Amino acid sequence: MKKPKTRYVCRNCGYTTSKWMGQCPDCQEWNSLLEEQVDVRRPSGNFKKAESFTLDQISNIEYERSPVGVEEFDRVLGGGLVPGEIVLLSGEPGIGKSTLLLQIASSFSAAGHKVIYISAEESLGQQRMRAQRLGIRSNEHLVFVSETNLQSIIGYLHEQAADLVILDSVQAVYDPALTSSPGTVSQVRETAYRLTEFGKRKQAAVILVGHVTKQGISAGPKTLEHMVDCVLSFEGDRHHQFRMIRPVKNRFGSTQEIGLFEMKEGGLDQISDPSGYLLSERPEDASGSVISVINEGTRAILVEIQALVIPTKYGIPKRLSIGYDLQRVFMLISVLEKQGGFLLSNEDIFINVIGGIKVRETSLDLAISAAMISSFRNKRLNPGAVVLGEVGLTGEVRSIIRMEQRLIQAEKLGFSKFFIPGANVDSLKGKRNVIKIKRVKDLIEGI
Repeated sequence: MKKPKTRYVCRNCGYTTSKWMGQCPDCQEWNSLLEEQVDVRRPSGNFKKAESFTLDQISNIEYERSPVGVEEFDRVLGGGLVPGEIVLLSGEPGIGKSTLLLQIASSFSAAGHKVIYISAEESLGQQRMRAQRLGIRSNEHLVFVSETNLQSIIGYLHEQAADLVILDSVQAVYDPALTSSPGTVSQVRETAYRLTEFGKRKQAAVILVGHVTKQGISAGPKTLEHMVDCVLSFEGDRHHQFRMIRPVKNRFGSTQEIGLFEMKEGGLDQISDPSGYLLSERPEDASGSVISVINEGTRAILVEIQALVIPTKYGIPKRLSIGYDLQRVFMLISVLEKQGGFLLSNEDIFINVIGGIKVRETSLDLAISAAMISSFRNKRLNPGAVVLGEVGLTGEVRSIIRMEQRLIQAEKLGFSKFFIPGANVDSLKGKRNVIKIKRVKDLIEGI
């Protein structure tokens, strides 16, 4: 009997090779290559020929979205679920994925949509206990299934007429036709493929729950993210109340929107006023605290930046940044030393974006610089001031997008003094107390 062919696939990034290696050459992860059998299937010759169309021959399809009833989740999706849409929701254990999805299932089914919740990691008794804790009542449109066999799941789904299928989680399901264990690359890929095929054929939305690796990315091969229509990252510290959903990929909407939640005893509550929530406990008389504004999709959100600069008591100064790129903080420290004359090489520097929020845009450069200057001088910044701008390596302050929207949001919350790039001043409408910052030196003199 001919021995079946095998290959090795990295469980972290999906790298494939014919030989086993101790370290993946793509993602540099050790002991991540898993063996799987290759099923070589030759075409029978009986196949349907592909057809081609011009743009005029392709019918115009308008997607009808169905809101799930949780506004922050609908915002991230782009207005609701599209029939046949496949969503991958990933997050750390204990972050609240199952809690959120149970609330979504309850709200969506209450609107008359058929929802099937497949629990592959928890028993039906555990689901009932969670539902009681969240105050969710039973209704005929919401049903639960506890199953890990993929063939049994697909067989059941084809007998039902569902509008939404939730699988929690994709790593716990296995196909008995494959020899590998549940959670391996081949099992995860097969599960996602079969459910994607079902969703597209039946025009049913499918939400897959995925685990994350220690690097914080979705577990399984990268092909899993390519197979689905939408990839959502559920972020936050499970020891704190603040939660955020950030889209990594979205074929039916924007990837710039975020959904904000607060974890409470009764489940996840939506945060309708994120700026007020993030600034609610701001210290009134403290150095190193600066307010800035980030732009997330259609919303401008005020955030508090805190910096602590103290003389180091060890040979090597410490550098720590929570919520902002540490490499960019290193750059800002160097710019302040070169252009501002601050001797920071003997200082421990700690940066924190309050609330556990992670900021990826560079518009906070100037605010972080101001916070470090304020803490180093032990001088409090004007509590009614907002600082915005990107800092270059030569000390210049560059313009940022959507400045008008950011300032309007800041004015609504009572802020009246604005340190902004000089290039943004000419595009502003109306009169404001604006201080032009063209170089970092202007910021040092202004505060």
